[in-house]
Amino acid sequence: MSGSQIIVVEDEADIRELLEHHLRREGYSVRSFFSGEDALAGIRSQAPDLVLLDLMLPGINGLEVCRQLKTIERVEYPVLMVTARGSEQDIIAGLEMGADDYIVKPFSLPVLIARVRRALSRLRRDAMSQEPAQTVETQGIQIDERRHEVSVDGVCVDLTSSEFSLLNFLATHPGWVYTRSQIVKAVHGENYPVTDRSVDVMVLSLRRKLGARGKAVETVRGVGYRFAE
Repeated sequence: MSGSQIIVVEDEADIRELLEHHLRREGYSVRSFFSGEDALAGIRSQAPDLVLLDLMLPGINGLEVCRQLKTIERVEYPVLMVTARGSEQDIIAGLEMGADDYIVKPFSLPVLIARVRRALSRLRRDAMSQEPAQTVETQGIQIDERRHEVSVDGVCVDLTSSEFSLLNFLATHPGWVYTRSQIVKAVHGENYPVTDRSVDVMVLSLRRKLGARGKAVETVRGVGYRFAE
């Protein structure tokens, strides 16, 4: 979405300048910050359309920045983590803290730009959707599309936009089995560059947040996932 404002939070000058250059070439407005404290202050003064966030920052690290944005500020814009920390535990920690996507360095610039475009496109599509919102209640889980909220046994649960879309997609089609590629298409749209393992990590994070109710998201070996009937 050309013209959208993107905030880059990155302490390495060469990577920050590289991201600024290519994002501006795509038509985006870019503001950059070196530290987590400066990023939080800048975001609070003027909300962006999307944030690209490094994890290893001086002062407040990226996980804490994401936590404050997602759980304290309750932002509506996507936060994409861009970091050299690519272990499974790091990815799970980032997603559970509220990141909407997780990109590991060294990254492909075309892939990163594609993910930025997809995140902004999904944000715009959600805002413009004219379909009537619905509330789904099943197995102790309540999904409110209008408010974009999920509660488990009456307790509100903070999900990323991707986790919300995944849960809503499966819960509105109970018993139907979907492959990982079908889930990616439903959550992110066509031709989204993500691996099967990333879907598994997102499902794992979703189950953990749902607690005991997470068992409703079932694994169908050799195929994919379904929501239990």
